[in-house]
Amino acid sequence: MNRPQLHAAQLRQTILDMAKAGSTVHIGCAFSIVEMLAVLYRSHLRFGPSQSPEDPERDYLVLSKGHGVMAQYACMNALGWLDDAELDRYFGDGTRLKGLADIHVPGIEATTGSLGHGLPIGAGLALGAKRKGSDQRCFVIAGDGEMNEGSMWEAMLFATQFGLDNLIVIVDENRFQAMGATNAVMKLDQLEQRFTAFGFDAVTIDGHDEAALDAAIRSLTERRNQKPKAIVAQTIKGKGVSFMENDNSWHYTRLNDETYARATKELGLA
Repeated sequence: MNRPQLHAAQLRQTILDMAKAGSTVHIGCAFSIVEMLAVLYRSHLRFGPSQSPEDPERDYLVLSKGHGVMAQYACMNALGWLDDAELDRYFGDGTRLKGLADIHVPGIEATTGSLGHGLPIGAGLALGAKRKGSDQRCFVIAGDGEMNEGSMWEAMLFATQFGLDNLIVIVDENRFQAMGATNAVMKLDQLEQRFTAFGFDAVTIDGHDEAALDAAIRSLTERRNQKPKAIVAQTIKGKGVSFMENDNSWHYTRLNDETYARATKELGLA
């Protein structure tokens, strides 16, 4: 498959276009995962012989922080799996593109948004691949606020117990969650050390540095040592548009004509 380059600025513009068309929210949390999704789709996810999001030999990508799904839809559009007309109807009546990840869309592996579910699902997919003797990997993108959930830590214990070295968790550490700063809600700093204590191979990187993301994913996926993997990706919520960066109100704020025009101008593609 000849994959497009998946440029971050263009993906963010597609997210803005969807959010404006649907008059919907969750822009900031979609912007913070753009680079990690671009690197995964460009260089690491394997789609099997048919190069289809439904190929039984595909690698899995579970977006546990399902409220960031516009970023995944933008990548799927660039790959040709979703057409422009469908994105134009995002969040509209009758569309299959909801505001949270929905398994009814080919390429979306789990219905998420009720947080704490994606990593348990991903661990199950990774175990299933192991049991059938497949070399499939499962990547899970989780939010740092979502790490408050006990089900995430239970899934980590499970992954270590069963030696799931084909499970790669990427934590979007943007330091915010729905109700405020993550550490003010439930302090969970030093995530790399916590993952390591649970038996993971873990690293911390700049989550907007595509070269660092690529190197970390490549290094960890090459280690078949019975240890699950974790990347703590330090990011900026709202990355790419100055008035959205580190402003948690953009978890809920809808675009109007003025803010859409300002954001589009900053991305430099108009």
